[in-house]
Order: sequence, then structure tokens, then C-alpha cells
Amino acid sequence: MTLVVVLEHRFDRTPDGAIWTQTTFPYAFWELHLEVFDRVRIVARARDVESPPPGGRRVEGTGVEFAGLPDYVGPSQYLTKARAVARAVRAAVGPDDALLLRVCSPLSGHLDTMLRRNGRPFGVVVVADPHDVFAPGSVKHVLRPFFQWWFPRRLRDQCVRAGAVSYVTRDALQGRYPPSIGAFSTHFSDVDLPDDAFVAAPRPVRPRPRSLTLITVGTLAQLYKAPDVLIDAVASCVRGGLDARLVLIGDGKHRSELEARGAGLGLGDRVRFLGQLPAGSEVVAQLDRADVFVLPSYQEGLPRAMIEAMARGLPCIGSTVGGIPELLAAEDLVPPGHVGALARKIREVVDDPERLAAMSARNLDRAGEYRAELLHQRRVEFLRRLRELTAEWSSGKGRAGSSRTRLQQPVTS
Repeated sequence: MTLVVVLEHRFDRTPDGAIWTQTTFPYAFWELHLEVFDRVRIVARARDVESPPPGGRRVEGTGVEFAGLPDYVGPSQYLTKARAVARAVRAAVGPDDALLLRVCSPLSGHLDTMLRRNGRPFGVVVVADPHDVFAPGSVKHVLRPFFQWWFPRRLRDQCVRAGAVSYVTRDALQGRYPPSIGAFSTHFSDVDLPDDAFVAAPRPVRPRPRSLTLITVGTLAQLYKAPDVLIDAVASCVRGGLDARLVLIGDGKHRSELEARGAGLGLGDRVRFLGQLPAGSEVVAQLDRADVFVLPSYQEGLPRAMIEAMARGLPCIGSTVGGIPELLAAEDLVPPGHVGALARKIREVVDDPERLAAMSARNLDRAGEYRAELLHQRRVEFLRRLRELTAEWSSGKGRAGSSRTRLQQPVTS
């Protein structure tokens, strides 16, 4: 049986047709799914490039194929290509394929009619909260208020109709987007940290550094990760006498305006934009040089970048959204979009060397919960349940109307 996975990630495609990623979802990630399924077909955007990205890793391979969608960035471009995208998504799904939707995602909506019409079972992995994705300040679009109403409504509907549901959080996303009674439900993260991702010991108590290096990792294609808020907070700290510097890893259409923002605040070379770095040693090297990792996001599922920083024993500050409160202690959190609160938290943390050491130890211990071997069994169990549901439906029982998923009612409010 083939597993079709629909997701929002944007891959690179070279002229020879090869598919590449610099960050998540390389072949090794999909290979895990082949323990349960015969083949995997990835349905996602593909950006045409002349050569592989620096440090890029191949995505497709033995048992794993790619069905590319028209490329787009952001809601505006998506709306101009929605019809072509819809045709490509539907064409990628065979009559007896198992279907897995990584949501929230506008791509998944293109399959709703098919799923409702024939009672076809499907699974969802809930990786983000659209209510926060479209929060004020996170996305600049005239339809943002509508999106913030519509996409959470659709995600609740998808979760209650799915035969198997998994979440990247332990509790946060489950509370807003619960599965139906009786559906198979579990939780696991995509982080899967190998042993070499961890430092041997947390950071010891050190004298307060004369110069502080903050670091953040995340896309600049949208402002979900609130890099503008972080730059403003760093400027506030510098005005207050803190010798602080900020390193940003990530790239996207907002980079130039963020660079201008830093320059306009007089930060100069205190802010460094490193662009998109290959996952692995180059990012780890930057994390190990930093003093504090900061992620003041407007929305998160369970942030991979933060867990990777925690595995390096790096003290972290985050916002009170998504799964971040499941990772950090309450005293290390700030409300999203609040420059003053973030600046105060940075100063509060760096002025206390013993607290920094305690944060390092706590973070390293918590990151251990995301070792690859601990999450593997949950993922396999989820995939097996999805295969069983699909096989039952494909054999005719589900098509005749006896499938449990056919009887579920969508959420209407």
C-alpha cells in the first residue's frame, strides 16, 4: 500500500528532477514510514533551482517518490494558484492509497469533497495552530481576520472526521482541536534527536559575560517567529546598557525589511543575518557559541529549533503559545508580541548566572524526551492504524458505509 502525505513544506527541485531539503524531511525521515507502508508519495511545493542548496539532502529515494505542486509563498500567491494546486493535489491520490494530512494546511482542504463523498478514512498529524498562525502581527494580509476564523474551524472539522490523529504536543493542540470519540489518537514529535545532537553535560555556572549573544532560528518568509519583536527587544536591551548581539538563522522575503529595522534602531553589526544554514553541524556550531536561545513566536506547534537548542544545553526564552509551555518553565516564558516583556526577561535571565545554569540543566533533561528511539514506537503504531483503516475501507466494507469514519459528523461551530 502507498502512503500519500500532503504537507506545506517547500522543497527544492534541480533540473535533473531531484528533490532537496536543507532542513526537515530528508529521505531518512520518510524511510521510517516504509516500516509500515510499501511506498510513500510526498505531495508538496517544489521550487525550481539551478543546483542543490548548500548542505542539501535528497528527499526521494527507494520507496519514496515526490508529486510536486506549483510553487507559491504566502497567502497571496497561494490564492492566485489555488485551482492548479487543487488539481495537482487530487491527481496525486490513488484510489486505494492511504492518506495522511499534515495540518494546518490549505492543501488538505482540496481533498475535502472527495473524503466526504466516499467516506474515505484518513489520518492527520496536527503540527500548528491556525488561530495563532493568523494572529495579528504574524501575517500581513488583508484577509488575515477571515483566515484566523476559517482555518481553525476547518482544522477542528478535519480532526473530528479523521480515523487516526496525532499531535506534536502532549496537550496544547489537543485542547483546541480534539479527535472524535473513539478515534485512534496519539502524540509524537518529528524532532527525533540522535544521540550526537546532545551535549554531554549542561553549562556550568559562569560569571556574567561582558558581551551577550542571543540566537534564534526560523523562517523569515512570514513573521510567525516574531523576529521583528526580537530585534526591537534587543534594541531596548542595548539602550539599557546591555552589550547584546543577535544572530538570526533563516531566510525569506522579510529579511531585507528586518535588516533595515535593525539598522534603523542603531544596532549595526550587533545583528547578524546568517541566512538558511544546512541542518546539522553548522547550526549546532552557532548554537554552541550563543548564550541564550530566544523564540518569541506568535504561533508554534512544537518548535524543533528550540528542542535542538535545548539538547545543546542552551538556556531558552520562548512565548506562551503552542507547545512551548510544554518545553520551558513558566518563568522562562513571555506573552507573544510584547517587546517590553521580552526585553525585561532577557535582562532578568542574563543578570543571574545561577539561573542560566539551572535553565541549561533543565533544558538538556527535557530534550532527552525527544530522543529518536523514544518516539519511534508511537509513530509506527499510528501508521499501522492508518493502514488498517484504509485496508478495511478499500476492501469494500468502508465503501458500503460501515466505516466508522463515514459516520462521523463534522464540527459546525
